[in-house]
Amino acid sequence: MKNTLKMIVNYFLIGVIGFLPIALIFQIIFYVQSFLRDFVLLVHGKYDNPLVTTLLFASAISLLVYFGKLLKNDKAHVLYVLESFINRIPLIGSIYRVTRKLLRLFLTTDEPQIHNVVYVEYPKDGMWVPAYVTNRIGDCYILYIPTSPNPTSGFTVMVHKDKTIQSTMNIEEVSSFVMSVGVDYAKSDDVDNLY
Repeated sequence: MKNTLKMIVNYFLIGVIGFLPIALIFQIIFYVQSFLRDFVLLVHGKYDNPLVTTLLFASAISLLVYFGKLLKNDKAHVLYVLESFINRIPLIGSIYRVTRKLLRLFLTTDEPQIHNVVYVEYPKDGMWVPAYVTNRIGDCYILYIPTSPNPTSGFTVMVHKDKTIQSTMNIEEVSSFVMSVGVDYAKSDDVDNLY
């Protein structure tokens, strides 16, 4: 009876961990759908004329496209004014700066902020974990070590580059490895370099 209960709990936990990414994606989809539906109802409910509604939607989309173009080319002066105002607010400014840097860290494609992926012995010798190299200072690496099953939580450490081993994994593969709790390990050849 005890073994059966233990097996059921194990299967339940595996099912929860496997379902979390799917639930998160659906939650994001439902949020975006709800936001767009509320926007449509707000605009459409105010004007009975479909031409006015169409023009408002076209204007909103054009404004967002133009703003995206300015951001892509670093010419969004309105954003800089807003950012300088937000940065002056003590606690909110700090949260905004850190959030913006983290988003740029993972979402920038032109100049990736994550230089490469390495393995480092952490939390003690003989235990290897993948880590993102987020910065370099001389011969030291600043590493972000993601934790399972949520790669956005983790540790930031500084180590000498001689204490690391280069990995052939990219950011997506490391994130998949961490979220799958090690089940999805694409680069089994890396293990030979560790031991």
